[in-house]
Amino acid sequence: MFRDGTISHQEDVLSLKFSHINYVLLLSATTSAFAGQALALDGQDLLNKINASYGKQGATLSAGKIEVQGNTIVLKGLQAKPAGDEAPLNVGDVTLSDVQENADGGYRVGKASFPEFGFLQDGVNAKISGFEMGDIAIPGDPNKEGIDGFFYARSIKTGAASVKQADAELVSFSSLDVSSDLRSDKSGFDFSGTVADIKAKLDKIVTDPQAHDAVQKMSIQNITGNVTTKGSWDLGPGTIDLSSLAFSFNNVGKLDISLKFSGYTLAFLKSLQETTEQAKQNANQGEAQQALGMAMLGLMQQLTLDSARIRFDDASITKRALDYAGSMQNVSGQQMAASIKGIVPLMMGQLNMPDLQNAVSAAVNTYMDDPKSFTVAVAPPKPVPLPTIMGAAMGAPNTIPNVIGLKISANSAD
Repeated sequence: MFRDGTISHQEDVLSLKFSHINYVLLLSATTSAFAGQALALDGQDLLNKINASYGKQGATLSAGKIEVQGNTIVLKGLQAKPAGDEAPLNVGDVTLSDVQENADGGYRVGKASFPEFGFLQDGVNAKISGFEMGDIAIPGDPNKEGIDGFFYARSIKTGAASVKQADAELVSFSSLDVSSDLRSDKSGFDFSGTVADIKAKLDKIVTDPQAHDAVQKMSIQNITGNVTTKGSWDLGPGTIDLSSLAFSFNNVGKLDISLKFSGYTLAFLKSLQETTEQAKQNANQGEAQQALGMAMLGLMQQLTLDSARIRFDDASITKRALDYAGSMQNVSGQQMAASIKGIVPLMMGQLNMPDLQNAVSAAVNTYMDDPKSFTVAVAPPKPVPLPTIMGAAMGAPNTIPNVIGLKISANSAD
C-alpha cells in the first residue's frame, strides 16, 4: 500500500491469490467430508447380509447397537438365535476389523474378534476364549452363482475352552486352529485343522456305575491328546476328500478316519439349505420332518462314495480292555482274547459271506495275538451312488462287500 492509501498492483494480486487458495481449501474440505459420509460403511447392511447368507446355515444374529469407526465395525451386544424355540446365545461385543465393501455390495472382513463367551445349561458351564475368524467373505447376493454367493471364513481360531459341571472341569483344550484356503482359480478349498491339548476326565463324565468301573480299571480316568484334520473340496464335481480326521490320545491309541465322496456341489449345498429352511417354516413339524426325510433321500441320489477307511493304532488300551473284560468273567486277558478269536467266525458265519468271514477272522486273530493296528477300508472299483449301497443293504446284504470293495486287515504298515 502506498502512503496515499492506494493499493499496489502487487498487493492486489497477492490478496486475490490467498483468497483463491482459501476457497480451494474450503471446497476440498467440504468435498472430502461429503465423500467420507458417502463411503462410510453401513454396519446394519453388513449384518443383514450375514443373516441372508449364514442364516440359512444356522443361527440368526442380532445386535443391540452397531458402531462404525472407519473400517472397523463393532456389533454391540451380539446375540445368536438358533433355529427353533431355543433361547438365544449372548455373545457380547464383536469387533470386525479391516472391513471393505465390495463392488457387488458384499463385504470382506479381515478379522472378527469375539469376547470370552459361553453358556450355562442344566448345570453344565461351557466357556471359550480368544475366538476369532479371519478373512471372511460376505456375499452381496446369497443367490449368486458359484462360491461368490456363500458366506465363508478362511480361518477360525480360539484360545482355551472348557466344559465344567459344579466347578469340576470335564473337558478342555488349549486351542483350536482351522484354516480353509480358497484356491486362486476358485476351483475349491484345501483345509486343515488342529484341536490341541485336549483333556477329558472320563471318571467325572461317565456316570453309569458299570461304565465308571470300567474307566477306573482300564486306567483311563484322565485322557489327553489332540485332534487333527486335513482334506480338500473340489467344487466342480463336489468331491470332498477328507484325507485324515485323527483322534490321538496318549496311552489309548489313534483313530484315523478318511472319507472321499463326490456330488457335494454348491448347487447340492444350496438345495440342502433351501430344503432345511422350508422344513423350519412349516408350522406342522411332524409333517415337516417327514417331508424333510423324503427330500434328503432324493438329494442323496446325487452323492457317490469314492473311498473310506477307518484305522486304529493301539497304544496299550486293547490289553487293558481285554484284562477288564476277562475279569468280568473270571478269566485272564489272554483267555478273553482266545475266546473272541473263537466267537468271531461263528458270528460272521450267520451272514453267509464266506469271503468276508475269512477276512475278518484272520484280521481278528492277528490283532488279538499282537495288538498293533486294525483297519477297515472301502475301495470300490468305481464310485458307488449312495442309493445303490442302501438298496444292497436292504435287498441283498451279502453283496455289500463286493459293491463297496470292503477290505479288513490287521497290523498293516499303512
